[in-house]
Amino acid sequence: MVDVVIAGGGTGGHTSPGLAVAALLRQRHLTCAWIGSHHGVEARIVPGRDVPYTAIPTGKLRRYWSWRNVADLLVNTPTGVLAAAHALRRLRPRVVFATGGYVALPVVLAAAVRRVPSVIHEQTAVPGLANRLAGRLASRIAVTFPDTDGRFPPARVIVTGNPIRPELRSGSRADALSMFKLDPATPLVYVTGGAQGAQRINRAVGESLPALLAHTQVIHQCGDNPTTGDRAWLEGLRATLPPALAARYTLKPWVGEELAAIYAAATLVIGRAGAGTVNECCHLVRELLADRAALKKMGEHARAVAVPDAAERIVDVLLTTARR
Repeated sequence: MVDVVIAGGGTGGHTSPGLAVAALLRQRHLTCAWIGSHHGVEARIVPGRDVPYTAIPTGKLRRYWSWRNVADLLVNTPTGVLAAAHALRRLRPRVVFATGGYVALPVVLAAAVRRVPSVIHEQTAVPGLANRLAGRLASRIAVTFPDTDGRFPPARVIVTGNPIRPELRSGSRADALSMFKLDPATPLVYVTGGAQGAQRINRAVGESLPALLAHTQVIHQCGDNPTTGDRAWLEGLRATLPPALAARYTLKPWVGEELAAIYAAATLVIGRAGAGTVNECCHLVRELLADRAALKKMGEHARAVAVPDAAERIVDVLLTTARR
């Protein structure tokens, strides 16, 4: 028997909150396990965090027509619910914490069938389709923003904020300088399109590399999507740069534990405004922003979004919701 089953993944945005909650559960000497997909980001990360991991079939909820919708609706999703129910029967959790997305939905459905209480988490102001469906069955709904689109039953909603992994708060600029052989006198730009990369950002950065590297050094998390071929294209561009500029460009398909050091050293972060990235930047915003008149309001807004004890709030909700 475990105290909490965490369900979610597919993307980094749906994985990071679960990792933050798992870390706090461990601090409180509570046990947890994770149910995720076979090929999502979480399948690569979670087992390395010493969290028992179970992979189930998942069906993506697309809002456009595709033949894959038929297979997902008729085969993958029902199979995923059955696999999740089997995992819950084996793990016997007191409560399920679902981070949203198509990976979490089968687990919430299975939890309802097995009468296991569940708490879902909505990161954004406008809930996605999976969470709108899961919200009908969840015992409690944790939201990031007080004004989240009112598609959830108000009596079951609680504002917790969006948790970030605790290790991100302990990043060291010196570690980043050493790890990536950075020049301490040159501004560092960190570019990220999320765990899977963002083609529009990748292409814009690639086309601007010579001008960008003339004044800055860049760490670029580009993803490794074989469909777009962005990684190979960017590696080819780097090979054509003069050695002095190429030395300023670090290309990585994925950024893991080194993210804390990168944030600590970065002068500027360029991202696609995913909920996870925005939340991390808001938590880690430097006081320098608030000291400059032109950026004062930006700093105030950032701190308003950040909820330092979001993970603690969510764990408290889980424990009050859990079956005895």
